[in-house]
Amino acid sequence: MKPYLAAPFLLVLMACAPPLQRCINQAAPDLPVLNGLIAEIEGNLARGYAFADVVVERPVWVACGNWPTKSGGDVSSGLCMGLAPTMMRKAVAIDLTAEAAKLVSMQARRAALEAQAQPAIAQCQAQFPQ
Repeated sequence: MKPYLAAPFLLVLMACAPPLQRCINQAAPDLPVLNGLIAEIEGNLARGYAFADVVVERPVWVACGNWPTKSGGDVSSGLCMGLAPTMMRKAVAIDLTAEAAKLVSMQARRAALEAQAQPAIAQCQAQFPQ
């Protein structure tokens, strides 16, 4: 999944989170996104390939409309075959070495963000004890 497609879903999930988790997410808003991307890369490495979202045209039945007749009335023509865009996931080849390097880089970035946000996270834990 592309990061920009996942962001709205993550925002909805963060809004439903308990108060402690919401506080942590506000203190470090990039961590949930980064964790999702890391999980995606780990899945890609485990499979050996990635998924890409592609739009394909699929045949669908659509109403054709009305056609005039010789007698002056209209006749419904029924259904005709048309095309509709549909989003599909497609397996794509990846460079495993580059993907592993990207994973190491993102894990290092996550560690830096966690260290930077640790005082704010500790304050959230004190404010909302479990």
